[in-house]
Amino acid sequence: MTIQHVTVAPSARSQPRREDPGAETTAPAKRKMTYEEFLAWTDEDTLAEWVNGEVIVTSPASRRHQEMVNFLNILLSFYVSVRNLGRVLLPPFQVKLGSDLPGREPDLLFVASGHLDRLQETHLDGPADLIVEIVSPESQQRDRGAKFYEYEAAGVSEYWLIDPQRRQAEFHRLGEDRVYRLALPDAEGRCHSVVLTGFWLRVNWLWQDPLPTPVETLRLLTEILGSGSETEAVREFLDRV
Repeated sequence: MTIQHVTVAPSARSQPRREDPGAETTAPAKRKMTYEEFLAWTDEDTLAEWVNGEVIVTSPASRRHQEMVNFLNILLSFYVSVRNLGRVLLPPFQVKLGSDLPGREPDLLFVASGHLDRLQETHLDGPADLIVEIVSPESQQRDRGAKFYEYEAAGVSEYWLIDPQRRQAEFHRLGEDRVYRLALPDAEGRCHSVVLTGFWLRVNWLWQDPLPTPVETLRLLTEILGSGSETEAVREFLDRV
């Protein structure tokens, strides 16, 4: 995913022109935007982030990237719904991490029920409980660098970094010292979430090509849920589709 850094006059309503793929450009200097001006300027069709008054516009993601996001969204959204844990959201949706931190647009985020008061119409006002970023060649430095430390400083409890190209998944948990620690998979290759109570993800699911279909993903969900009424409800749903 390529990016452009654009400093935009608050009155400008049109989307910045995207340059050739791979290019990174800065518009002629104009006064920087406040975050409130950025929210008024952007719209539902604009993939953009706000960093220190600058607008960072991202180009469309690759097919593999989108398929990975879709797979995780189905798996997490159904799990969260069945367990009534909160909300799962996809871009374009802003997360204003803190008063002195940027406004980012993660690939996927989870907000726990106890923090739904942070959820505004156009953005999340405060940290998400879980953020997932799918790493692309162009986003490696951003995802592993600036965003890593921003999410840590903001208090995002879990940060999942998934790199399809390297077949590498990192699950970071925020410790009591507010520093991320790497959570390793168990002996069966499953990484367990603390934020999503009872949820685990078998890492090798991420590297399947093609990735599981929506129906196959729901069958994986029954494996995560184990025995019980929730699993039976999902199975009954699958029997009807």
